[in-house]
Amino acid sequence: MKEKSEGFKPFYYLLFTAITLAVMVLSICAGSVNIPLKDTLTAVVNAILNLPIEEGAQSIIAFVRLPRVLCVALVGAALSLCGGAMQGLLRNPLADGSTLGVSSGASLGAVIAIAFGLYIPRLEALGTMGMAMLFAFLSLVIILSITYRLDYSLSTNTIILIGVIFNMFANSIISLVVAFAGERIKSIMFWTMGSLSGSSYSNALTLLIALLVFGAAILCCSRELNAFAIGEDNARHIGVNVKRIKMIVLISVSALIGVCVSIGGTIGFVGLVIPHMTRMVTGPNHKRLLPASIFTGAAFLMLADLIGRVLLKPLELPIGVVTSFIGSIAFIYIFYSSRKAR
Repeated sequence: MKEKSEGFKPFYYLLFTAITLAVMVLSICAGSVNIPLKDTLTAVVNAILNLPIEEGAQSIIAFVRLPRVLCVALVGAALSLCGGAMQGLLRNPLADGSTLGVSSGASLGAVIAIAFGLYIPRLEALGTMGMAMLFAFLSLVIILSITYRLDYSLSTNTIILIGVIFNMFANSIISLVVAFAGERIKSIMFWTMGSLSGSSYSNALTLLIALLVFGAAILCCSRELNAFAIGEDNARHIGVNVKRIKMIVLISVSALIGVCVSIGGTIGFVGLVIPHMTRMVTGPNHKRLLPASIFTGAAFLMLADLIGRVLLKPLELPIGVVTSFIGSIAFIYIFYSSRKAR
């Protein structure tokens, strides 16, 4: 029993890291044009060391694929971590980061920015990102405020109910905005399906900082999330500050989702399915589940992005379409297997 209560051993971190790096190298090499491994590694090393980049394959790797793959991996890691945390916090296998309605709120902010050309003066590139993050936090404030007015204890059932209602409300406003989008409707529709094409190193840096700050906050709550598995009342009786942990996790999840949506659009099923798949390997202990979800989420989304790039090349499928297709099938299988096991 003591062994199960411990976190990951270094060997497992090395194994997950090796698998994730292997998938990353594959994602960088393959695409509409396949590039040999030697040229790929040379371009990556030159980009890291800020050495001269040759025209052709090295240029494609350094300025197109590498920043994109980094962003895909970080988004996958963040969404999967958020899903695992929300499922533990709400004790609901159908929960993920979007359960709060924050994902829809962030999408609404980004769609408004795109449709009406809103931007931050002298920081035009941050217009969509700023609006998505702003609306993500506003969504959290609205949802928690309504929940608090209805239920002082902030019970999980009330949070889920308000989150679902807010999702429906936000999606209806998005549909209304799209109706007035005019010529920008094409870019909005492609963005709402999820896409990380055109990602930059600055996007990757933003995602990395968000994951380090808010991801660390979530990981620090692993022990308390284990306590939530026996119920909120029992967790409170053994000394867990239930409201404080809820606020830390909810705010951290909202911030991560806001950043991810602002950069990659709406990418579904990652936070819902990946924690389930990871739990089959690591068990329910969040001290193992959450770190493992970071690696599996990154690897899964990189593979989904790779499929979207090579399946119909030179055409490219939005990554959100690929994750929804794979995720829906995987979730049905997981749900069927769990029901059959009972």
